[in-house]
Order: sequence, then structure tokens, then C-alpha cells
Amino acid sequence: MSVVLAVSLLGMCALALCGFLGRTGRTTDLAEWAVGQRNFGTLAMWFLQAGEVFTTFSFLGVAGVAYAGGNAATYAMVYLALAFLLLYFIQPRLWRLGERHGYLTQADYFTQRYGSPLYGKVIAVIGLVFLIPYLQLQITGLGMVVGLVTGSTASGRLSMVLASVLTAAFVLWSGIRGLKNSAYFKDVLTLGVMLVLAIAVPLHYTGGLGEVFRQVHEVQPQMLTVHSGERDRTWWTTSVLTSALAGGLMATPHHWPPLMAAGGPRAIRTNNVFMPLYQIALMIPITIGFTGMLVARPGGAGDPDGILLTLAQGALPGWATGLVVVAAAASAMVPAGAMCVGISTLVARNLLPARREAARMAVNHSVVVLAIGLALTLGILRPGLLADLQLLTVSGFIQIVPGLLAAIGRRRLLTAPGALAGLVTGEAVVTWLTLAEVETHHVNAGLVALAVNVLVAAAVTALFRRPAASPTMDSARGAHSAPGAHEDRGTRKDGEPYEARGPRTRAATTIEEGERP
Repeated sequence: MSVVLAVSLLGMCALALCGFLGRTGRTTDLAEWAVGQRNFGTLAMWFLQAGEVFTTFSFLGVAGVAYAGGNAATYAMVYLALAFLLLYFIQPRLWRLGERHGYLTQADYFTQRYGSPLYGKVIAVIGLVFLIPYLQLQITGLGMVVGLVTGSTASGRLSMVLASVLTAAFVLWSGIRGLKNSAYFKDVLTLGVMLVLAIAVPLHYTGGLGEVFRQVHEVQPQMLTVHSGERDRTWWTTSVLTSALAGGLMATPHHWPPLMAAGGPRAIRTNNVFMPLYQIALMIPITIGFTGMLVARPGGAGDPDGILLTLAQGALPGWATGLVVVAAAASAMVPAGAMCVGISTLVARNLLPARREAARMAVNHSVVVLAIGLALTLGILRPGLLADLQLLTVSGFIQIVPGLLAAIGRRRLLTAPGALAGLVTGEAVVTWLTLAEVETHHVNAGLVALAVNVLVAAAVTALFRRPAASPTMDSARGAHSAPGAHEDRGTRKDGEPYEARGPRTRAATTIEEGERP
């Protein structure tokens, strides 16, 4: 066994151990497993949120885009900064609604706000359809990393199996708390590795960081701008907009449990103020992609996504390359764990809800195993089978945005049939545009479908009565409220009707819904 492979496997085991140590006691409740005690502070939320954002794409894909398309790779930095700006405003509101109505999943929001279990189930199905290929992408990327640096396909497959087993194990054992602990390990290691790469790779190949850009300016100056071609300005602008809307408006279901685990709005807002600073680290893989242009011209042999590892292997000793692989593997395992939590909770909570908590946990745990097992099997046997669905992931999730925004305020702007019709139409359009490879002149297919989505939703809503205030979770599930629960008491200052909480006093409601520290 090579030094690189040995370090890589040990590093994966160390990350999983951190996840196992996250458990604080026996967990027999789905809510505790998925969101803890809803008391995570600023530091915990920082690492948990960063752990989900910084994936294998951030680590390897950004370098590949820079290597092949130059400055077009900067779209990743821009859309993330815009996303955190949007999250600053929307996440505290969603957190308050989640605490009040007991949300665990994204589908809970739609079920409660629209009073439509059907809408919630459709949202859950969409989450499954688009998260499974995204989960496979993480596992396949991990195998590619190990296979590339060891030169052995068998080593890559061994790593995929080990990482999948370890991820499933610590997620089943510790739930959201295991993800939090493993995110600490991942982010500290990843940032350390990035700093080493930022110095070692340019110094080894060009003589220094400044030399990279000077030489690129001499050899391929067009790469320092967003130039014409496959990734032109239209592609850049619409990709930024699509990704920012999907990420900044909570369209991705695996980001909901971590949000619901927060201790309060202050931790959420603080993170969203400072989290864009974390994205400065993305300049490092971009710089390495530029370095790759000088060492191996784009279009040559090899996968652009592997350029960072190829250059690191040439500039670092074996044990240090192993640490780079561990960081890349961690950037796959932690997001994969978050996706497992998102997928399993959607099924256990919204698609196959059981009456008894023990049965609900059994469903939840079974789905974790099935999801990661399916992703692993497809990653080994048919790695390209879901390639088209991977292209649909962000464009598909963005179709959820109109319905989400329409119900976030005091009054719903769309009826349930209208929002649902728009969602289904948008998903159909984006699937057709992507799979049929319809020419959109580099405009992101998700935006085209989003426009159709909004038009259909507005048209169908116009055919129905004016939407009422959003109902409670209990009424959405058909439960009976206590006597007096529907007595009209006006509205609170946050826009929620007083009847949404049952027969409580005005003073008690105002105190509870006030701004939390």
C-alpha cells in the first residue's frame, strides 16, 4: 500500500471517528436526530454551514473550471456571496416558523404554509430526485480523487466503499450532531491544505503566485476575463443568478435540518455576515487552475477536475499529497452525510410517516442505508448514468423558489393549486431543455423554466379565490384545534394570525414572537 493511500484511508477513519463522538446520548426521536435540541450556537452553525457549502466541487470542480474556462470560475465566489446576503434576511424568518410549527424538513414548510399535504409530498419527491444524483456525485468524486493520485482504479473503488460505509455509520449513530463534529475536522484540515497549496503549487511550477498571473497574461490574456465561448458572459451571469437564488432562498432540502438546529436568529445572522469571507478560499483552487494552464494546456489529456490533484502530487511529498486527498475526501463525506440526513428525514417525516416514533426512526435509518447504498452502486457500476440529472440539480431546485417566497409573508400570494402547477410545469420545462439539449444561447435553463413557472402559477392562482392566511401545521395535517383556536384575534407584528397558535393570550404570543437575542 502506498503512503498516499494509507494516509487517505486513515484520514477518512479519523473524520468518521469525529462524527461518532458527536453523539451525546441515546437518540430515539427523529427530531433530536435531525435537528438536535435546536440550540446550536454561532461557532457550531459556522462549521456546519461551511461543511455543507464547501463540497468536492468547491475543492476540485472550481479548479477545473478555471483550468478550462479561466476567469469564468469566479462565478462560484460571486453567487455564494449573493446567496449569503439573501440568507441573512430569509433564514431568521424560516427559523422562527420552524420553531413555532416544528419543522424538520423543507416539505414541512410547504405542507403547513399551504395547508396541503400533497404539496409537501411533491416537494419531498423533488428533493429525493435531485439529491440522489448529487449524493452520487460526492461519492464518485471521492473515488476519482483516490484513483487519480494512486493510479489505481481499485484503490478508488475501495475508498468509495470505505467512505460510504463510514459516512452511513456515523450519520446513523449521531445524526446532525455527528455532522457538526465531522465538519470541524473537515474545515480545519481543508483550510490548512488550501493554504499549503496556495504557496507550494505556484512556487513549484512558476516561481510564485505573482508569476502565475503574469505568465497567464502573456500566454493567454483572454483567460483573465469572462470571454466568449461555452462559458461566456451570458453563461456567467445566469449561472450566478440561478445558483444564488437556489442557495440563498433555501431551495435545497438538505440545508433545512441544519437551519432548524440553530439556537436562534443571532447565530444565523452572524454566520451570514461573515460566511462570505470563507469563500475567499475559493481563490486558491482558481489560482491552481490558472497554474494548470501553464503546465498542461486546456484540451490536453486528463480530466480538468483532476488538475488540482495532479499539480499537488507533483509539488508535494507523498504524505502531504495524502493530506490533500483526505481534505478532498472530507469535502465529499460531510456534504454526503448532510444529504443522507435530508433524504431520510423527508421520507420518514413526509412520504412514509409512521405513527410510532420507533417505526419512524426505523424508516429513517433504512433510508440512509438505501440512499448511500444506491449512490455507491451507481457510482461504481454506472458512474455516468445520472450525469444528466446532475446537470438538473440546481436548475431543478430553483423551481421551488416561487412557492416558498409566496408563502413566507403575512398572506400567501399563490394558492396551493397555483404554486403546485407552476412547480410541476417548471420542472417539466427544465427537464426538457436539459435532456433534449435545446439551445438557450448559454442562458441557464433553470431561469427559462423559472419564468414559465411563475407565469403558470400566477395564471392558475387567478382562477381561484384570494388566498387566505397560511394555516397551522395541525390544520394542514387534518388535526382538530382546541376550542377557541379559530377565534379571530388579528395579527401579530410578524404577520402571523393569532388564531394560528390556538387559545393563547395576546401578551403571551407577543413575548414569544419577539426578537430573540
